[in-house]
Amino acid sequence: MMDDAAFSTEQQEYLKGFMAGVEARRGLLGQPAAPAADPGDLQRQAQDRTIAAGGKLTPEEEAKRKKHPLDRFDEISALAAAGKFPRGTDIFLTKFNGLFYVAPAQDAFMCRLRMPGGVITSHQLRGVAAIAGDLAGGYADVTTRANLQLREISASNAPEVLLRLAEIGLTSRGAGADNLRNVTGSPTAGIDPQELIDTRPDTRALHHFILYHRELYGLPRKFNIAFDGGGRVAVLEDTNDIALAAVQVADGFGVTAGVYYRLGLGGITGHRDFARDTGVIVKPGDAVRVCNAIIRVFIGHGDRTDRTKARLKYLLDRWGLPKFLEAVEQELGETLTRVDPAAIRPRPPIDKHGHIGVHEQKQPGLHYVGVACPVGRLSSERLRGLSDIADRFGSGTIRLTVWQNCLISDIPKSKLNDALAAIEAQGLDWRASPIRGGLVACTGNAGCKFSASDTKRDAAMLATFLEQHITIDHPINIHLTGCHHSCAQHYAADIGLLATKIEQDDDMVEGYDLLVGGGAGLDQQLGRLIRPKVVTGDLPPMILALLSAWQDQRFGPEETFQAFTTRHSEADLAALTERLPIEA
Repeated sequence: MMDDAAFSTEQQEYLKGFMAGVEARRGLLGQPAAPAADPGDLQRQAQDRTIAAGGKLTPEEEAKRKKHPLDRFDEISALAAAGKFPRGTDIFLTKFNGLFYVAPAQDAFMCRLRMPGGVITSHQLRGVAAIAGDLAGGYADVTTRANLQLREISASNAPEVLLRLAEIGLTSRGAGADNLRNVTGSPTAGIDPQELIDTRPDTRALHHFILYHRELYGLPRKFNIAFDGGGRVAVLEDTNDIALAAVQVADGFGVTAGVYYRLGLGGITGHRDFARDTGVIVKPGDAVRVCNAIIRVFIGHGDRTDRTKARLKYLLDRWGLPKFLEAVEQELGETLTRVDPAAIRPRPPIDKHGHIGVHEQKQPGLHYVGVACPVGRLSSERLRGLSDIADRFGSGTIRLTVWQNCLISDIPKSKLNDALAAIEAQGLDWRASPIRGGLVACTGNAGCKFSASDTKRDAAMLATFLEQHITIDHPINIHLTGCHHSCAQHYAADIGLLATKIEQDDDMVEGYDLLVGGGAGLDQQLGRLIRPKVVTGDLPPMILALLSAWQDQRFGPEETFQAFTTRHSEADLAALTERLPIEA
């Protein structure tokens, strides 16, 4: 038999191709064919290392390994033609296209969009309104990642939703499952008088970088990134896996003075952790490269055998920051810039409810208006109305916030009163009480199978009750979340409510764990549990009692609710809830 030396280079390449075809045909005939090696397939390489080390992949990892979830549009279309929803692990895989089958809460899909920094044009919002009206439930929910979700989508309508989103320049690609979620940024980016960095170029660049790099899909678990530009409105960047917060670095510390991003890693408050300061600063122009390196290290080394330990936090716990940053530098091909904490000047102040009301922009004569969206839900009619207002009085730009409301920007002073009247005509308002202005609620059990309560209903009920019985002079944040996933960030709120089921006689009823004293950013602190398993109907007077005690017993009019609760023990705070000022 002839050896390889008897064949020319061209003949050898032909034979390699021929044998590859034979192997592929064996697969078509029912015999397993080895997947083609792809140097960019970081996920498969990580899975191979896990298996080689004796680990057992989770069912989700096995499902991703069989076929890349982004290559399933044909399956989605075939199911739609048959009027069927996915089953088993296909439910998980379909989330890669932003479609969530939310049974048993609803026998329907939810579709989550992507919009970098929460910025959307009036044309796009009008298109979302049409899609919601024609193919979904006639409304959209503003999310806690400055994003939109469409609900009540039938199986047969799912592909058309994706197509129509693409036609208006939006996408839901990678909006769920083990992927990089919507990139958030300061909602007042580019218009904020005190901002240090306009985050829009960076959120936009990272958004498109993710979309065009297929190897960044299929992480060990979901991953959140946020950019804070140092403006008046917070973005809760320290609750994200990567937190990039604008800082002013002083001269005389071995680095060029100027504005950088300060890098934090591993935020996940549902697991009781804020992003850890790494001591690293990043030039704005380098943000995408650094994020890419961090993500690739996480893809390569995150846990693929236990989904409860698969977030970035747990890799940092296992390795420690020094080892992780060393791996990032190796991936990046250069040393990260570190700086003495003393070089970083204090962050400019945050306006706690600056996302509501009328505010001057950095552009002379222009204003933005923060519009309260009741529990984050907007009907198609209101979506169109907001689009029209943005066109008539502003620049056609709407900005969504992590506080589940929206901003209409670039309104000249001469048009401001007419714009406010038009907002009122939509049944919306730019005025919100210190209670309602910071009210945040996740989807709840009306649309999410994980939730133990109807959080949006309960949030509206609670706000109405409190406004009827007390007037407070400082803004507070009340967050209601339906499950341990903590989509509404209950640990980072002045008052956090985590839904739970409570045994009462022979029934299971809805209720909440009551936490107080949380905060993020300059007020970073995890909320403390003071009353577990409170039946929903008993909560309003308890919270009223707490707020009344704060107003009556605080150390001066400037003491915040967080400061008040911090100087009391859990037992003392629990006792305050029992001093009911009115009948329950």
